[in-house]
Amino acid sequence: MAAPDGRSGKAGGSGSDADLARRLDRLSRDLDAERRERAGAERPERSNATGYAQALRLSSEFVAGVIAGAALGWGIDYVAGTSPWGLIVFLLLGFCAGVLNVVRSAGRMTGAAGGGGSNEPQ
Repeated sequence: MAAPDGRSGKAGGSGSDADLARRLDRLSRDLDAERRERAGAERPERSNATGYAQALRLSSEFVAGVIAGAALGWGIDYVAGTSPWGLIVFLLLGFCAGVLNVVRSAGRMTGAAGGGGSNEPQ
């Protein structure tokens, strides 16, 4: 326990000061090493441009499916005179096709990023 004057109860206070300085230096080195380790672990594996490219690809595949379905539905309605049923049905089919394309592409992207095997059946 520390004495009221702030010194240690041990004789030779300079020895405890040296011990304290050694421990403080060791703690400082450990903290610096931990900071360097965390900084290295927090670095992204890929650049932001790659992420943006993947997001653009996924969104364009979804939008293309919806637009293709809407165009087919509108064309069938125009030719067959079944307005608006062809547009509604094919718009929903295009939506489903777009979602399916996004799920497939995202699965391929994660399979390629993981470095493991492929997602395709044997």
